Amino acid sequence: MEHPLHPFELHTIIPLSLFGLDVSINKAVVMMFLAVGLIGGLMLMARSSGSLVPTKLQSLAEMLVEFIRGMIHETMGPEGMRFFPLIASLFLFILFCNLLGLIPGSYTVTSQLVVTGVFALSVYALSLVVGLKLHGAKFLGILVPPGTPGWLVPLMVPIELISQLARPISLAVRLFANMTAGHVILGVLFGLTISGGLLIGWLPFSFTVALYGLELGIAFIQAYIFTILTCVYMGDAFHLH
Repeated sequence: MEHPLHPFELHTIIPLSLFGLDVSINKAVVMMFLAVGLIGGLMLMARSSGSLVPTKLQSLAEMLVEFIRGMIHETMGPEGMRFFPLIASLFLFILFCNLLGLIPGSYTVTSQLVVTGVFALSVYALSLVVGLKLHGAKFLGILVPPGTPGWLVPLMVPIELISQLARPISLAVRLFANMTAGHVILGVLFGLTISGGLLIGWLPFSFTVALYGLELGIAFIQAYIFTILTCVYMGDAFHLH
């Protein structure tokens, strides 16, 4: 009997090696390329229309741009617009990976901790680099909350350091755990539907339909949460909050 996490296992489709490193093609790699292709294709189609009266696709693209721009302005300020390409790419990639993973037989890339971990470490490291570049040694002041008495500084610094180190961990685990848990529950309910037959199979099937709709919302919410927290961390680097 297959265990509940078998849909998250990766198996090599095309074995490849580059300078001794295993760069084989598997389902996750295929889904990443597919997500990038869909995003690029849809954005190019929206841009190519360019009509005076916006098409539906063009209007959707403009709404996405305004949505992401609003996130940046609220957390990073106008100066954060230099990172708009990064933030937009991050949001759209995670969103499309989440949505594509809901298609039966496909693969949810964001259910892999190594993927979410690389994203989280990358954006957090970037926030540190930006903060040090803008503020120099003053950036280390994030380890001492404003108004902290001098005698409390030796205690607060290690606490704040642990808090800072926990940021990329929580950012990675939150997305990974939510996408994995939702798909496991869907798999279990589908299994109960099949094993229950016509007599009682309709009950878990009705829960499956409701949960599937919920997963569509979670796909967007988790992409938003990951992106908004990225903006918050970058905003802290800009403004030393």
